[in-house]
Formats: sequence, C-alpha cells, structure tokens
Amino acid sequence: MIRMSVALVTRNRSESLARTLKSLRNQSVQPFEVVVSDDSDPDRAHETREIVDRWDCRYVEGPRRGLYANRNHVALVCEGSHIRTMDDDHCFPAGHFEQCLVAVRSDAEAIWTTGEVGFIDGRLRWEHPMASQLVSSGVGGRVENIDSNWAIADGSTIYPRAVFDRGHRMVEWFNYGSSYLEFGAYLYRKGFQSRCIQGALIEHYPQDELILTRGGDLQGIESVLFASFCYNLHFKPNYFLMGRHLLSKTLLTREKLKLLRNMNSLADRARKRWSSDCLSPSSE
Repeated sequence: MIRMSVALVTRNRSESLARTLKSLRNQSVQPFEVVVSDDSDPDRAHETREIVDRWDCRYVEGPRRGLYANRNHVALVCEGSHIRTMDDDHCFPAGHFEQCLVAVRSDAEAIWTTGEVGFIDGRLRWEHPMASQLVSSGVGGRVENIDSNWAIADGSTIYPRAVFDRGHRMVEWFNYGSSYLEFGAYLYRKGFQSRCIQGALIEHYPQDELILTRGGDLQGIESVLFASFCYNLHFKPNYFLMGRHLLSKTLLTREKLKLLRNMNSLADRARKRWSSDCLSPSSE
C-alpha cells in the first residue's frame, strides 16, 4: 500500500505557507499525511502553527540548523511508505498529486522527481520540465535517461521510506547550493535510482530574485566544490576534470585565500561521506 507523506519545510513565511497548503488541500487526491517542520524564529512560530492547524496538518518544530537539516528532520518523523519533499513557496497544479501517485504505484522502489515552473512578481521566469542531476562541475545538468538517473528536485522529490530507514541523509554543512544534487548521486551509488514523472511540474513562487543569483558567495561556491569533489573523486573519478573545476571555482570567488584554506576540508568531507554507509550528515 502506498501511503504518501508530504514533508514540508518552512521558515518565517506564513502567508506563502498558507497558499501552499491551500493548493495542496485543493488536490483531488490527498496524501496520507502532511507534516510541516517549522524553522521559524521563535517569535513567529505561532503564525506557522495556526496555519498548519487550519489546514489540518501536523506541526513539528524544526532543528533551526539550516534547510537540509530540516529536510532530514521532517523525513524522520513522517510515517508514510513514501516521503514527498515540499517547500513553503510551492504550489500544485490541478491533478498533480494524483499524477505523482500513479507514477509511484508503477515503481514503488524508485525515487521520483518532477520539474518546475518559476514565477517572480507574477511573471514566468523559468521552466524546467525535469529535475537536474549532478555533473562533474558540481552543479545540475540534463538528465539523459528519464527512467534511470540520479536527479533530485530539491523541494519536489518522492523518496521511498527505505532511503531514510537505511540511514541515508542529506549533508547538513551547507544551507543551500549543490549538496542536494550530491544526495542523488550518493543514493544512486547506494542502489537507488531516480525516475522523472513526465509532464509533472510544480509552481515555484520565490519572494524575490535573489534565488537567481544566490550561490556566488563563498558558501555557495564551497557547496559546488564539495559536490564536484564527490563526483570526480568518488562517483565517476576524473582527476583532470576535478583540477579544471577547482581552478575555475577558485578564480570565481573574491575570497580566494579562504577558499584555498578550506579546500582540504571539503575534499576530506567528500571522502568520509562516500566511504561510509551512514555517516552523520552534520559531522566534521
């Protein structure tokens, strides 16, 4: 029996969260449960709790250690056979959830991903028909085989519960960036494979255009380099590509010395991550 848990993460976005949950509850087919993990500031948590109660969802306090710590946290409290990630600035088109359930029933052991369309200030700004998979440069690239890949859609992926029951977690070292893409390659190496739900799109409504430029700071570049280390040193070893991407990312940042000082740490984290079955996601 497929029992779909929606694992929704939120932080200080009560108005956007209300729109998201309304969109979900308007679906013709409902999930087994909706769990909202709240990373909001303490003085704003009551706003989130009121909205969660209004839309008949389960409220849990988040760990307040960043986005990916919150994703791990909410996945572990879900009780369904499958765990669907969702963000507080997403909406479902009509029939979306039913389409996802049909896909999961066709292969309950796969990881399923969707595409997305993005709107800023009411204008369509991007359309990605499918999720991306990690490539050697440490960012997302095109999926070549829709039925066997390592793609992850950060806020729109359906995981079989076995992923988390076996101890696998997203790394928690970066608040944003490419670490979610690394999770897809990591799970692929562990025997899971992703499949794309063709034609399934979520609607993404970020609050501003920062999402289009975020990632150029030191943390964003370090997350990309970490993913590149994982790809080129462990997933699909290629030392020439690793060196090339290392040079290009170093030239990209203004904080070159700090990045160089952190390089060994990033490589060591990648090595420990890929040499252990169940490494603690926040361990050094």
